[in-house]
Amino acid sequence: YLSRILDARPTLSGLVLDTSKPALKRAARSHERAAAAAADAWSALPLRAGSVDVVLSIFAPRNPGETVRVLAPEGLLVVVTPTSRHLAELVDAVGLVRVDERKEERLAQQLRDFDTIASDVLEYTVPLGRDEAIDDVLMGPSGHHADARVIAAAISSLPDPLRATVSVVVSVHRPRRPAPASDVGGAR
Repeated sequence: YLSRILDARPTLSGLVLDTSKPALKRAARSHERAAAAAADAWSALPLRAGSVDVVLSIFAPRNPGETVRVLAPEGLLVVVTPTSRHLAELVDAVGLVRVDERKEERLAQQLRDFDTIASDVLEYTVPLGRDEAIDDVLMGPSGHHADARVIAAAISSLPDPLRATVSVVVSVHRPRRPAPASDVGGAR
């Protein structure tokens, strides 16, 4: 995701934070203006206070307090979350974990110290080969609860390629309170 954004915005540089070493290695090689660092979203982020213009959270946990701390005064938080229609073809066929009906309510509560500037549903279909479908399932929440062989067996009965629905909410938020001046927990 970051690589595409950096291609579209040549003046930006980006940093991927993740706990997965393979994901970090791939992210670090994805673009000449991208870097990667190991970090847990629930802990202090390794960034200076007020040093980030945009935080992008795609299907990831968010730490609202740390997000406010690292965002520049006019900084934005962009959040991408799945709708109940996301990958519905795989959810039904493989028996995946479904999107919580209260996801939007929980997100609103989590981001109660932010104003929502914009929110749109983005929906389209994509062709997925069987290997891609397996990868999609394994990188989501169901991947933590299911055996890869069972998933592969369920997907083997589906058309190849499968037309899968991508259905997400993209929302943009701005903190209501100014970012704290301290670097508590962050890099100095």
